[in-house]
Amino acid sequence: MFTYELDERTVLKPIAREHVQALYELTEMSRDRLREWLPWVDSTTELSHTEQFVHNAMKQAAENGAFTAGIWVDNELAGMIGYHAIDWSSRSVSIGYWLGRGYEGQGIMTSACRAFVEHALIDLDLHRVEIRCATGNRRSRGIPERLGFVLEGIIREAQKLPSGYVNFAVYGMLQKEWKQLR
Repeated sequence: MFTYELDERTVLKPIAREHVQALYELTEMSRDRLREWLPWVDSTTELSHTEQFVHNAMKQAAENGAFTAGIWVDNELAGMIGYHAIDWSSRSVSIGYWLGRGYEGQGIMTSACRAFVEHALIDLDLHRVEIRCATGNRRSRGIPERLGFVLEGIIREAQKLPSGYVNFAVYGMLQKEWKQLR
């Protein structure tokens, strides 16, 4: 299995069966913070739910080329990042991500997203990358903003969370824009 080194402490590794326990434990440890923005958290209550997620992610990677990676800091799982299904006909993809408790505010996710955007737009030769974030999630929104994404609009009441419906900010980056920013 490959690893992609972001810096001397941080690597990306494709999610695999041997990561299930660490992923479940990180989710449990971060549950109260994650559930504010991620709808799947309340339905991930057993190890088997995480096993199913990992199975589905590995299947998607095999079938579509999209993949999900764990973000490992000092050999500890810190979070997740992944491409949602790649639309090969439009040559576009969206990226989703989250960090566990204690790993925020260190630039980890910005570095991981930069690597994923570079891979999508340069290595995979895709035309467009999109990131959607709840408008109230300032930390998450800061990532595409720091990377130079364009805020393309707001989708009203795009997702139901335990607190109610939230609006999404939609950020986009085109390959030609990324090449100019590199």
